[in-house]
Amino acid sequence: MTADRRLLLVHAHPDDETINNGATMARYVAEGARVTLLTCTLGEEGEVLVPELELLGPEHADQLGGYRIGELRAAMDALGVTDWRFLGGPGRYRDSGMMGTPANTRGRAFWNAGLDEAVAHAVAVVREVRPQVVVTYDENGGYGHPDHIQAHRVAMAAVEAAADPGHRPDLGEAWDVAKVYWCCVPRSVLQRGAEAMAALGEDSPFDRLGDVDDIPFAVPDEQVTAAVDGRAHAGAKEAAMRAHATQITVDGPFFALSNNLGQEVLGVEYYRLVRGQRGPAGDAPNGWEDDLFAGLPG
Repeated sequence: MTADRRLLLVHAHPDDETINNGATMARYVAEGARVTLLTCTLGEEGEVLVPELELLGPEHADQLGGYRIGELRAAMDALGVTDWRFLGGPGRYRDSGMMGTPANTRGRAFWNAGLDEAVAHAVAVVREVRPQVVVTYDENGGYGHPDHIQAHRVAMAAVEAAADPGHRPDLGEAWDVAKVYWCCVPRSVLQRGAEAMAALGEDSPFDRLGDVDDIPFAVPDEQVTAAVDGRAHAGAKEAAMRAHATQITVDGPFFALSNNLGQEVLGVEYYRLVRGQRGPAGDAPNGWEDDLFAGLPG
């Protein structure tokens, strides 16, 4: 891989990038690509899993967002990513919390952000970085979190607007992103993880994964188009997950968030191509691409 390959990932909160794409990011950094992370909020509304830090939370000192900047910095150090930014600058948009919560009604909540303004901030990054590949969430944000849905909307609109020479020329020269992928996890992979969790029996500190068909981010295998093998960088991904200590509990090959729902730490990460031409099949199963840059020049 050559250094002129550029990957931009758009995520809602610190830790989303590591859970979904940590191995991918570390792999492409190691291969010489430029990897840029654009995070939309500081994650102020996250539940704090470290008891001695619980007073940082929004119901107390409300300092969690600032603390999570430090966690994100440590995670990016673990993955080798040096270009990471916040949409509009740190603190421009606040974590919206879940649908129906008081946090979701705040004026600064990302969910309530003016789309034109938020998209303009993202367009500026796209035109500066000039990525061939952009990664973000599907239209449901993976599992319905408002900030994930809004990140999807902003990313997709920014890709379109950045390619239009007539759209905000003050934000830089137009740039046409070649490929856009949405993060996903195949049902077969979740099923395998559920079976591995079950095999641990009472040794597991997490709740069981449950019925895979009820998990909102489970995607039918036939919708998957790419599987990026980052197993050589699994140690970096695990270190990055541990850096997000207020949000993630890691136990061997499994992790859990505040819902205590056990999931496998994936060294192979999966994607759905939604813009651009699918490249040739690689070594991944099912005829999937094994490289997000597959089919692109260089």
